[in-house]
Amino acid sequence: MKNNVNRDLPDELMTQLQYQPYQTTEIGHPEIQRVAPKVRAQTGDDKLVNSIEDVVKATVKDGMTISFHHHFRNGDFVFNQVMRVIIDAGIKNLTLAPSSLTGVMNDMVIEAIKAGTVTNITSSGMRGSLGDFVSHGGLKNPVIFRSHGDRARAIEHGDIKIDVAFLGVPNADKLGNANGMDGKAVFGSLGYALMDAQYADQVVLLTDNLMPYPNTPASIKQTQVDYVVQVDKVGDPDKIGSGATRFTKDPKELKIAETVNNVIVNSPYFKDGFSFQTGSGGAALAVTRYLRQSMLDNQIKASFALGGITKPTTDLLNEGLIDKVMDVQDFDKGAADSMHTNPNQQEIDASWYADPDNKGAMVDQLDVVILSALEIDTKFNVNVMTGSDGVIRGAIGGHQDAATAKLTIISAPLVRGRIATVVPDVTTVITPGDSIDVLVTEYGIAINPKRQDLQQVLANIPGVPVYTIEQLQQMAADKVGHPEPLQFTDRVVALAEYRDGTIIDAIHEVKD
Repeated sequence: MKNNVNRDLPDELMTQLQYQPYQTTEIGHPEIQRVAPKVRAQTGDDKLVNSIEDVVKATVKDGMTISFHHHFRNGDFVFNQVMRVIIDAGIKNLTLAPSSLTGVMNDMVIEAIKAGTVTNITSSGMRGSLGDFVSHGGLKNPVIFRSHGDRARAIEHGDIKIDVAFLGVPNADKLGNANGMDGKAVFGSLGYALMDAQYADQVVLLTDNLMPYPNTPASIKQTQVDYVVQVDKVGDPDKIGSGATRFTKDPKELKIAETVNNVIVNSPYFKDGFSFQTGSGGAALAVTRYLRQSMLDNQIKASFALGGITKPTTDLLNEGLIDKVMDVQDFDKGAADSMHTNPNQQEIDASWYADPDNKGAMVDQLDVVILSALEIDTKFNVNVMTGSDGVIRGAIGGHQDAATAKLTIISAPLVRGRIATVVPDVTTVITPGDSIDVLVTEYGIAINPKRQDLQQVLANIPGVPVYTIEQLQQMAADKVGHPEPLQFTDRVVALAEYRDGTIIDAIHEVKD
């Protein structure tokens, strides 16, 4: 069967998993009956358990679904400690359902798959050796990729039913009151973990900093927690921002960032009280710097900034250029530290951030968002999941979710090395072209023809050439040529959901 972005989907698998094909970005107004976790009442003086081995023995059984958060990013120590115990215990046939998988987890996940410990995975994404392993058929069952908002939706619907959530926290008391703001391994917002704490049947906190009771402020509450385990070290906060939050000096990235800022400033949305979400890449951080100067020059303040938060964004908050920061994840230590000191930096969970099936998500109020792309095609469809070799090397993250903004800008170079970014058809559709308004490259911009209003207001920005996206694609092809078509087998190794739970694309096994 085909969906509304013209992607072939496997009929048998779609029927087996009871999926519907993607049709539209319009969510509508569905009435949803949410699920609730099992609760085992407790009245004891504490919930402390002596070791990870003891808590795994008490909680994890064959065939369960277990979850973790990724707030420590590449500084995470919890995931590998817990999975080591689970593998050694001989537990089999688990579904692994983390908010996302980072590079530090890859080797352990591959070992768990080979041991038969993990047979199913749902995640926002994966990279490196694990992405390569799955892309070449290493996992028996297809991975299900979901955006951050879609994961929240799936948990609330019961599509993801978490049996045990293992949540690393930089502090907790003996009954499980915890936050991400105090301790040796601070990471700030617990936004993604809050969904697991609320909906998992059993919640295990792991901390290296046991606090006096009651520990406040409590992002995760004792009413949600079954066990608390003290470990030597939960993570390395210096690695939270490694790679993703670098400040660019690259002239190409700076040119793109300057052009993005020019598009924002010349749009109808740049006015007092506007809202925005940037990202964590080099160009996105540079956009924040340019935007700051434009806000000062035009005496404009933002009502709120949203999403994964970086220090440049919290600097705008502390400078009074933003009224509120709505924080689902902190990408660096500076942003995490700011949450501790500034009451206008509000921790939000993934449902509040981006769940399409709740009573109002923050992304629905966004004016401007800047997003990246591995590929964008002439229909404005975006790929952030698979590389030019067809291998899984990315994550949906909040890409689909934030693309609901009034002005969605994709910032990307025309080519990367000898590989075109603007292509006739993306390898994998993750965010549909109906969500995308403007593409910004170092050579100029392309405006989605569906946005005639933007065609008029952005047509004459000094120093910003306007092209059709077909012209930009041809420019890219002229530079790097036309690659040989990728070769895949018929086997599906992953399915990518749209944020409403329909299937937007299928990822096939790469042919050796």
